[in-house]
Parts: sequence; C-alpha cells; structure tokens
Amino acid sequence: MTHDAFLAACRDAIGTAHVLTDSHDTAPYLTDWRRRYTGAACAVLCPATSAEAAALVRLAVEHRVALVPQGGNTGLAGGATPDASGAQAVISLRRLNRMRDIDPHNNTITVEAGVILADVQKHAEAAGRLFPLSLAAEGSCTIGGNLSTNAGGTGVLRYGNTRELCLGLEVVTPQGELWDGLRGLRKDNTGYDLRDLFIGAEGTLGLITAAVLKLHPQPAARVTALAALASPHAALDFLALTQRVAGPLLTGFELMSDFCLRLVGRHFEQMRYPFAEPHAQVVLLELSDSESEQHARTLFEGLMETALEQDLVQDAVVAENLAQSRAFWNLREHIPLAQAEEGLNIKHDIAVPISRIGHFIETTDAAIAQAAPGARMVTFGHLGDGNLHYNVQAPEGVDAKSFLREYQSPINRIVYDSVHAHRGSISAEHGIGQLKIDEAAHYKQDVEVKMMRAIKQALDPLNLMNPGKVLR
Repeated sequence: MTHDAFLAACRDAIGTAHVLTDSHDTAPYLTDWRRRYTGAACAVLCPATSAEAAALVRLAVEHRVALVPQGGNTGLAGGATPDASGAQAVISLRRLNRMRDIDPHNNTITVEAGVILADVQKHAEAAGRLFPLSLAAEGSCTIGGNLSTNAGGTGVLRYGNTRELCLGLEVVTPQGELWDGLRGLRKDNTGYDLRDLFIGAEGTLGLITAAVLKLHPQPAARVTALAALASPHAALDFLALTQRVAGPLLTGFELMSDFCLRLVGRHFEQMRYPFAEPHAQVVLLELSDSESEQHARTLFEGLMETALEQDLVQDAVVAENLAQSRAFWNLREHIPLAQAEEGLNIKHDIAVPISRIGHFIETTDAAIAQAAPGARMVTFGHLGDGNLHYNVQAPEGVDAKSFLREYQSPINRIVYDSVHAHRGSISAEHGIGQLKIDEAAHYKQDVEVKMMRAIKQALDPLNLMNPGKVLR
C-alpha cells in the first residue's frame, strides 16, 4: 500500500520540513526508551499547533492511516512505538511546546502537550508556585506523555498522580475535531467527565494537545531524611506514625531494599551506603513545611524520637543542606541505572493496597526464590501510595540473557498472580502500552474489558488512534 497521497497532503498541511520520511530522521522516533521495541513508520509528523494536529488527524481518517502519538519517547511500556508494518505514522507533539497561560490566583498553568515537565516546574517556580509532578525522566518527558500514561512519580502521596493535577484538556478527537476543555475549574458537574477518559488512555481515544494543570504554594522548607528499618512491615508502621505526626507535610515516602542501595554503590562509587551497618530496608522521607525549616525539623525530631522509642526505626540521618538532600534523592533515582549496569532484569511496576505490601513482598519473594533459586530482588518504590518497582535480577554470575529466556514468563506469572491475589494492579504508573496488553486483558474482569472496548469503538470506530496499545 502506498502512502504517497497521504504524505503529500501532510506536507501541504504542515510543511515539507515537518514530515519526516528519511530513515536517519525517523530513527529516533521508532525505538522505545528501553530499546525493547523497534517499529517502522511511513512518516513522522511534527505539527506545531493544535489546528495542525487536527488537520493531520483528518487526513489520517481520509486516507485510513493509523497514528501513533508520541511525546518525549521516555515511556517504559512501548506505548509510543509503531508496529513493524511501516503503515502507521508517528505524530510527534514536541513542537507543541508553548506555555499558554499562568494564573497564580487560580493556581493553574496552561501548557501545550509537548512542553517538557521540568520546564513546567521552572515556570511555576518563577511565579512563586509549585508544580509537584516529579519523576526521573522530568528533563525529557512531556506533559502530553505524562497525561497519556497518568504518570505518578515521587509526590503522589501528597499531591496525587497526573490525573489529580489536571483540571482541563484540549484534545483532537479521532475524527479530527478539536475539543476545547481547557477550563480551570475545581467544580464542573455538567455531565460525563470527558477529561478523565483521555488521561491514562495512552493516545488510544484521542490526541491530547494542551492541558490546564494545578499549581500549589511553594513550601517554605523541606526536610529530607533516610531511616533504616528491619522489614517492610516496620516501614508500614513507620508510615502510619509519620502520617499521624506530620499529616499533609509528608510529601515523599520511598522504600528501598538493602540490595538496591548496595547495587547503587557497586556501580556508582561516589554514592556510598548511608549507614555504618546494613539494614534490610531504608526509607527516604521528605516533609514540606509552609511555615519554616525550624518548624519542620522540630516536628521531624519528635517523629524520630517516637519511632526509635517504638523500635520502628533502627537508625536515621537527616540532610543538613540542599546538596545532601539531593544526594539522598540521587540514591533513590540511581537504582534503575544501577540495575541497567548490572545487566538485563525483569521489571514490574505494580500496585497493591498499602496495608498488604509487607505480605506481598514476603510471599512473592518466597515464590520466586523457589522457582528461580539465587534470583536477586530489587524492590523499591513509592510505599506511601502502594506502588512498587518489583524487579528481579539474575543470580550472581549467571548470564542475564539466558536467565530472562528461561525465567521471564514464569516469574511474570508469579508476580502478576500475587498482585491479583492481593487485589492490586499490574501497572501502577508506566501504563499498558504493548508490553502488558495481554496480561491486562487476562487479569481484568470480562465486564471491565467489554466496557473499555465499547468506549474505544464509540470514540474511534476506525481504530486509527494508537492501535494495538492498551486493548488488543
């Protein structure tokens, strides 16, 4: 099938320079961040405005060309990578990168989908506000991608994930119509919540081109600390105590196993283990105070005194300055990088009810140890919202590729069966994409899948919006 007529029409719509067909130009758009998927495309289309994006969707409908929306291409589930047919077109939204408005009194900022997350944070800070979405890829991921995957990050405990940070959207429908839902309202009870349909849909129901996002006051001070604990159960008890003492001041509560930090130290020598003695678990916690640093530190000292008295915490170290706080966070953020240096591994981005995390880790670790003796568990994540990155590294000295070939499928089944038994989710913040499409269908109820298919059919009857993602 030739796409000459479609490509010619696209060039007329947005200019020849922004319709990429040369293999050298298209290559960066065709492989996902983890290099797990590589596809082909008839073109990479780069509109500069919402109107141009809508025009391209109308042309895709006319010529029956499927579109794969893409932002910063930092996704971890292959959701922004085309298939191998060469018949699909990637529509990159990186040129939709304007800050449209900031309203400090309404605590909102309106940005286009291609704006990089870190730039939103900087614009908010310049206005004396905080945009609290924060994740490792914030220097390259885009707001459109964050919304399409309902990204989480480290601030979910206090501020919620991307869905909770969005008040309104602008969306190109699968028919090429432009819906202006950019309303900065906290209350709008006028029918179905269309906004929430598109958030987390990974571009399968429409093309997000802009958003109104919530801002928050900048905290007067932050206190960051590392606490050593004996087990995930102790970490849960410590979380409950911290929430009781600190209330809404608690903005981060990250769990890291001893092996995670040992792995970081092995591959990044400048990042030393933070305690003199090894501890089974370490929690990175952060308090954000609207009053003063002294107030936050006094509260934290009282918290730690109680935690030590109750035998919840074995040791603790508090960041004395911004550089040390950044160093603590670097330990957490370098875990995936250390894993990559250690070799191929089996990754899981899962969520279970917070109260069940300790039991989940114990029972699932035991099942994996029995199925794959010597496998090393790299368990870390956002304990405060129940999201674990529950990863499995090959045994010491074992070839990682061989280990994955033999054990990836059985280990995935062990983990996902355990997640399901604990009433959890097999994807907490990375999305389904093409990576987990079959597993999602397997673990969801039939009635749930039927409703999702009905929505997809109603909005995108031609199945041109990111086909083969989220739903088969």
